[in-house]
Amino acid sequence: MRFETGVDIDAAAERVWRVMTDVARWPEFTPTMTTVEPLGDGPLGLGGRFRIKQPGLPPMVWQVTEFTDGVSFAWQATGGGVATVGTHVLTPRESGVSVLLGIDQSGPLAPLMSLLAGGRTRRYVRTEAESLKRRCESGDAV
Repeated sequence: MRFETGVDIDAAAERVWRVMTDVARWPEFTPTMTTVEPLGDGPLGLGGRFRIKQPGLPPMVWQVTEFTDGVSFAWQATGGGVATVGTHVLTPRESGVSVLLGIDQSGPLAPLMSLLAGGRTRRYVRTEAESLKRRCESGDAV
């Protein structure tokens, strides 16, 4: 299963990047995250690990596998015969930025997971994009 969704955000790229990469604070503004716990010191970066709990899903440990400061990051979680990669890409535009969020699942049980949880996954990714937009365009952004 592969799913992507994009959103245009009317805020400075630096602000959006700061909010998007402050993953421990995501539960403050998106209902799809219960907890995001760093499993190490320092900010989000290559090799960083985070335990994430989402409503209706078991906790998973995500590890950052790609990181380009100010531009994009990807992280991966594995479990139950499925490897899941989440991508986060920021592209500046004339007034603000475009953000593209994606989920890619592969492995022997990925087709079954897509059948059972594909709708929820797509809903969560769309909600996360819209929540990021609201947070960055409001006065609440970090």
